[in-house]
Amino acid sequence: MKKIFRTLHLWLSVPFGLLVSLICFSGAMLVFENEITEWSRPDLYHVKEVKAEPLPVEMLLERVAETLPDSVSVTGVSIPSEKGRTWQVNLSKPRRASVYIDPYTGEVKGKYERPAFFLTMFKLHRWLLDSMKPGGGIFWGKVIVGVSTLIFVLILLTGIIIWWPRTLRALKNSLKITLRRGFRRFCYDFHVAGGLYALLFLLMMSLTGLTWSFAWYRTGFYKIFGVETRQGSGHAAHGQEKKEKSQVPYAHWEQVYRQLKDENPDYRQISISRGTANVSFDRLGNQRASDRYEFDPRSGEIMNVSLYQDAEPSGKIRGWIYSVHVGSWGGIFTKILAFAAALIGACLPLTGYYLWIKRKIGQRKRRC
Repeated sequence: MKKIFRTLHLWLSVPFGLLVSLICFSGAMLVFENEITEWSRPDLYHVKEVKAEPLPVEMLLERVAETLPDSVSVTGVSIPSEKGRTWQVNLSKPRRASVYIDPYTGEVKGKYERPAFFLTMFKLHRWLLDSMKPGGGIFWGKVIVGVSTLIFVLILLTGIIIWWPRTLRALKNSLKITLRRGFRRFCYDFHVAGGLYALLFLLMMSLTGLTWSFAWYRTGFYKIFGVETRQGSGHAAHGQEKKEKSQVPYAHWEQVYRQLKDENPDYRQISISRGTANVSFDRLGNQRASDRYEFDPRSGEIMNVSLYQDAEPSGKIRGWIYSVHVGSWGGIFTKILAFAAALIGACLPLTGYYLWIKRKIGQRKRRC
């Protein structure tokens, strides 16, 4: 039986190994994107001087609006709990556009621009640098990434069957990587031990990543947790709501911010847009978890509260999928583990290729 799985492991790995390496490597590069981006741009994300109180929200947003062309408007603001950080002001276009402003002086620090390196890594990780054609059709980059990830799951599972030790002593030996017995032995030890060390994280990241590749997989994944996916629900209503509220000023956003800040002293970030506000907390688990508030844009009165603990399972699962996939569910510790596991995942096919080629060369020499 092991011979069958060994053959399956090999012939799945040979055609898809390089693709798996690219996907894992680019994923590893994205794990600490936010931290590296903020470290490299302290002028954008941090204020020069912290004062007693920030300027009113509406005053800050009006200053941002004055710098925008007529075709672009302010759609929301994200306010962190840390006093030394700038506030992020979201814009109507282009997609996901935003600028950062010093809340104490009203100075617009600059606009958010994803670094070219991380943008390239993201496109490589999701679509192998492909792009969706304007006229539609098959998105080949996305399909190939999805198929490669699915094959990677099978490779990992067959690898467990092939190399899982039968005894405790064998397990201890399998978890050792030696540097004293030559490069070939090092590659073998790394392939086996590295695979065992990173197995759980690689499986979690692969199984959650597939939800972005295939609708059928996403539907099945949700059903495992007893959740039904709803396709396209609420888009028309949301568009109509946005259209109706597009002319409503943000005069009462300061009132909403002050109220939510007082009611949630342990908040991580408060995000406000027209008629809605979200309060997120710095807790382990679903890093996208937040309490949602709806308010009357004309008076600032809170009309409805949707707590995360009472949210629909589908909303919770979406956040958990993302947190598990990027390794943020356990804070910085699990992010480090996810980064290491992704790098190991990128190296596993390369060591496998090396061992396979060396074996082929050895077989040919013996025949001669």
